Amino acid sequence: MRPLLLIILALALAGCAGYKLGSTNGLPAGSRSVKVNPFANRTHEPRVTEYLGASLRRQLQQDGTFRLETSDGGDILLTGEIIRFDRTGLSYQTNDVLTPQEYTLTLVAHIVARESHSGKVDLDRNVQGRTYIRLGNDQSSAEREAIPMLTDDLARNAISLLVDGNW
Repeated sequence: MRPLLLIILALALAGCAGYKLGSTNGLPAGSRSVKVNPFANRTHEPRVTEYLGASLRRQLQQDGTFRLETSDGGDILLTGEIIRFDRTGLSYQTNDVLTPQEYTLTLVAHIVARESHSGKVDLDRNVQGRTYIRLGNDQSSAEREAIPMLTDDLARNAISLLVDGNW
């Protein structure tokens, strides 16, 4: 019985060996603040900038590594532009191969995170978000409902890059 208990304990401890408690970038949580500036929209999709800004702010608050700055300039300024919004057919109707039943929506934004005091660029790259929609009778309503999920995915990817420091 005792050897079995020791084996179980060793396996449990080995499973936690890669886990790191707290911030993944080495800084204490909340020690730096980020201000999200409005993004420029280079696409023809309306209102996507508002959804993306809200998604980025929400993701920063959920992650907790950085404080969200809403009034003054933060330690890091997050700016960017939405450069692409694509719809790609995923599956098509059986009797009409030109009419999609499901789409993949892809949103690409060029994101720049710059330290406000030194001007050093911490992040400067294109980040992508993706979601899937199934069309009913109204394509525009289906897309309108999918935009928040699309911007949430892009925000998760962007904040993960910023937090983990994979620049």
